[in-house]
Amino acid sequence: MDERIDEDEKDKEESLAGLTSLPPHRKAHSYSQQLRGTSTNKRHNRVRKHSLDDSRISSNIEASFYDSDSDDDIFSRSNPPVLADEEYSDGGDSNQYQPLQEFVGTGGGNGIFKAPFRASVHPARPPCLELRPHPLRETQVGKFLRNIACTETQLWAGQEGGVRVWEIQNAYEPGNGLGGKVRRGDEDAAPFFESADTSPTLCLSVDNGNRLVWSGHKDGKIRSWKMDQRFATPFKEGLSWQAHRGPVLAIVISSYGDLWSGSEGGIIKIWPWESVEKSLSLSPEERHMAALLVERSFIDLRSQVTVNGVCSISSQDVKCLLCDRVRGRVWCAGPLSFSLWDARTKELLKVFNIDGQVENRVDMSSVQQQDQAVEDEMKVKFVSNSKKEKSQGTSFLQRSRNAIMGAADAVRRVATKGAGAFVEDTKRTEALVQTGDGTIWSGCTNGLLVQWDGYGTRLQDFNRHPCAVQCFCTFGTRLYVGYVSGVIQVLDLEGNLIAAWVAHNGPVIKLAVGCDYVYSLATHGGLRGWIIASPGPVDNMIRSELAAKELIYTRRHNVKILIGTWNVGQGRASQDSLSSWLGSIASDVGIVVVGLQEVEMGAGFLAMSAAKETVGLEGSAMGQWWLDTIGKALEEGKAFERMGSRQLAGLLVSLWVRKNLRTHVGDIDAGAVPCGFGRAIGNKGGVGLRIRVYDRIMCFVNCHLAAHLEAVNRRNADFDHIYRNMVFTRSSNLLNTAAGMVPYLFLLCSLAFSTYLFWLLYSSGLPLVLSVTAGVSTAAHVLRGTNAMGVSSEEPKPDLSEADMVVFFGDFNYRLFGISYDEARDFVSQRCFDWLREKDQLRAEMKAGKVFQGMREALIKFPPTYKFERHQPGLGGYDSGEKKRIPAWCDRIIYRDTRSSPVSECSLDCPVVASILQYDACMDVTDSDHKPVRCKFNVKISHVDRSVRRKEFGVLMTANEKIRYILEDLCYVPEATVSPNSLVLQNLDTSLLLITNRSTKDKAIYKITCEGQSIVKNDGQAPDYSPRGGFGFPRWLEVTPAAGIIKPEQSVEVSVRHEDLHSSEESANGIPQNWWSEDTRDKEVILVVHVQGSSSVKTLCQQIHVRHCMSAKTVRIDSKSNSARRNQIS
Repeated sequence: MDERIDEDEKDKEESLAGLTSLPPHRKAHSYSQQLRGTSTNKRHNRVRKHSLDDSRISSNIEASFYDSDSDDDIFSRSNPPVLADEEYSDGGDSNQYQPLQEFVGTGGGNGIFKAPFRASVHPARPPCLELRPHPLRETQVGKFLRNIACTETQLWAGQEGGVRVWEIQNAYEPGNGLGGKVRRGDEDAAPFFESADTSPTLCLSVDNGNRLVWSGHKDGKIRSWKMDQRFATPFKEGLSWQAHRGPVLAIVISSYGDLWSGSEGGIIKIWPWESVEKSLSLSPEERHMAALLVERSFIDLRSQVTVNGVCSISSQDVKCLLCDRVRGRVWCAGPLSFSLWDARTKELLKVFNIDGQVENRVDMSSVQQQDQAVEDEMKVKFVSNSKKEKSQGTSFLQRSRNAIMGAADAVRRVATKGAGAFVEDTKRTEALVQTGDGTIWSGCTNGLLVQWDGYGTRLQDFNRHPCAVQCFCTFGTRLYVGYVSGVIQVLDLEGNLIAAWVAHNGPVIKLAVGCDYVYSLATHGGLRGWIIASPGPVDNMIRSELAAKELIYTRRHNVKILIGTWNVGQGRASQDSLSSWLGSIASDVGIVVVGLQEVEMGAGFLAMSAAKETVGLEGSAMGQWWLDTIGKALEEGKAFERMGSRQLAGLLVSLWVRKNLRTHVGDIDAGAVPCGFGRAIGNKGGVGLRIRVYDRIMCFVNCHLAAHLEAVNRRNADFDHIYRNMVFTRSSNLLNTAAGMVPYLFLLCSLAFSTYLFWLLYSSGLPLVLSVTAGVSTAAHVLRGTNAMGVSSEEPKPDLSEADMVVFFGDFNYRLFGISYDEARDFVSQRCFDWLREKDQLRAEMKAGKVFQGMREALIKFPPTYKFERHQPGLGGYDSGEKKRIPAWCDRIIYRDTRSSPVSECSLDCPVVASILQYDACMDVTDSDHKPVRCKFNVKISHVDRSVRRKEFGVLMTANEKIRYILEDLCYVPEATVSPNSLVLQNLDTSLLLITNRSTKDKAIYKITCEGQSIVKNDGQAPDYSPRGGFGFPRWLEVTPAAGIIKPEQSVEVSVRHEDLHSSEESANGIPQNWWSEDTRDKEVILVVHVQGSSSVKTLCQQIHVRHCMSAKTVRIDSKSNSARRNQIS
């Protein structure tokens, strides 16, 4: 421990001044009085030989008796009976141990120390259809869901190995369960079908016109999937072709049926519908020819707007593609800029940045490179000047400081760039959507929502949530926003907040609307459907009905957990010691968590550890030795499986799970908080692991707090710092992608830091150390804290506050106060632990509500575990050297579960109830100056059977008359008329459609599509209508506005116009694009006007027949003037 460094004897005497040498009067029936028997010899405060010096007392001692009138907050634990068919046991005799009495700290019912709220049905969010419950992360390797899209009857999801599809009519069916025909993680999901393996799916687009779903993939291919096929697992793709060299990041079907795709480097390609249609008509045997036909037909928009090597659009990766059906345009969004295109002519209309400022025809990346070059040049000049100044007499101390700060900054910049996290880009565009009124909404990484008109003019912005926007979807007059915090917000079209709730415990990465639900996909793969009518009166009805059926879908389990903590004092342990500590009692436990302190210490190691943490690396050879050795003691591979570990300097925490419990445990995350010099060095601090057990979150934190008797406040502050700042991440090696890029910078940083720290410690004192290490800490904190959340002005709730069970263990360093060394040894020799506990600093601080607020600890019935002489057996090994450190219970294990009262039954309202079966120290282990401590928990867990609850939810939605009556309002469609019902276009004329909303109370939302086009035949045969992609319009037809909102008792005029086919802008290398795809014969199309209410799921349709009669000569004559008119940009 740190007390191996010499202490000031004078300070020690002052800290011990005034301590009483006699204990307070105790009742005659206390255990300590009984041990003394009838002796009447008066005790004297003098140095003498203790009975502990020559005897070895076993740690297996009968339970002590305690005064019934003690003022401790002690609660006796009892095990209420649980029905056998409701309980799972991981083995062993549950009656072997009786629950121990516990001491409970005060202050646990307030603020961040309050146990999280739990209920069978969450009252703060609408009830949902849990289509796919949150799967364990470990079960999803290679199969993570990344995007979703809805058809009229299906929900499609793109995953890392292909696509899957749910038939919504089967959404309420139970899952296959464990041992079913699905892989782990999907046992409770609604029945689905999965495709054959493909490259990871990055984007999806639905083509209702041709009953296809298009997917873009990481390997650069675009694939098609038939909606109406007879599904079986695995099902196969249809047409596919190599679209890009890099990944296909976005795809969209334009209002003219063409397929647009975007990739890395700002590449945008158009795949004309005519070539796609031709390829789709070929037989499966002609697949190669079909793919070749499409691949050769593309239009490269980036090359078309590049003149003399200068490109008009950004070279940043394409983030989103959006079809503006109102005006016939396509939006392309990069992280920091937008480009606006005409969907029919493929012309670039406008390029503007995220602030709405129009950009000149200069590639933004070249500007950024120039700025970076200027910045680098300035830095070189600055460094050169600094070197000159240093050579003129700068001290070694200053040179060391400059070296470490420069190296740390370089590592941070390169590593952050490698991970794709740019702190300064807080306004990057993440999502894009068009609402029913025709406006465009974009979402940024700082939570900003920006509203644009159809011409790229920034109208207004809103900041409704501090976290990053991840996705949008729209339905009727509502806008749904998904955030990285897991929150979904519902806004109206004016940006006013209607409702918000926490939809998932992870980022909401995609939203989709269809089949009466808004579906949300979380980054962990969970998939939920939210009723379109939510929030509303139907929520309370469903919530109360589901809560009444709680017993049907509640499942209960018992799990035993073993926690072990040991300050190993930079030493190694024998296999016998580890077996005595852990192996002897691990036979009936399901989870083992081990925390070690002082695995490795020293200035050089601490410096190296801090430098490695800066670039996201951790661990050491000594730490690996301990993991392997403990694994042998636990029979790793045979009985247990190691789930994870985390090391911070000398702190190490690791977790093992018994194999028969492995299928129910996962989602392991790690975190570390240094509390040493400047809150940057890991000689003190905490490391933690977080897991999910039966859908309940448990956190285990190994701590080493400040040393010395008088440092109580520092210890309290260390705990508070750890509790508030422990952030769990998927892997401790957050930035391994960057680590390989900077080996030399890392070495430089490490060596400079070691030299600098050593010099400061021995030459300059602590204050300057704090200043420098705080700087390095800031660098590391910025690096690890950088995520998609952006800048947040609100203090987030600590991760530990959200856990169902939290266990703190380690060398807390709390001592015994108000007692001398001789008195402490005397009371230990007489096993008078009841009075010694009154002198425990930790108990006093917990009682005052200053630390471990609301947490619990079993009553200590074992001797103090610090400080011992190494390799001296028995209690006679307490420190007898010059310092004579007072024995203390430094090594502790403290926990919190979901109970809000001393006695609570395990239920969905209180899902985790723990009791302590064993709490002791292994006094026969002598490998360190501390004794290892262990604690065995019996944890009762209640959780929801998601498959059964989904079935009950379906019964309510389909059979409950009251709920169905309320949902009938979703079928209301306002009365609307469309006139005329047929149009004839001649000589480039423009005709008008009049759509009138007859309703007096509700808005009408309309959308116009083209059901198909046919050549007019004079032989009397029936026309054969063939739809374009996405029910798009033919190129010769312009319909504006093709979508919009009509207020009650008002009308809108829609222009239907013939447009020229062969303009100069549509030519590439002098050859008209798709000149063969259109002819000048008379044609007829069927336009369909779809009308729905502001919140209705039902749509009414009316067909409009449009016939075009025109000769080729007319086209040629008017082509030039029409082209000029088209170049006039609004």
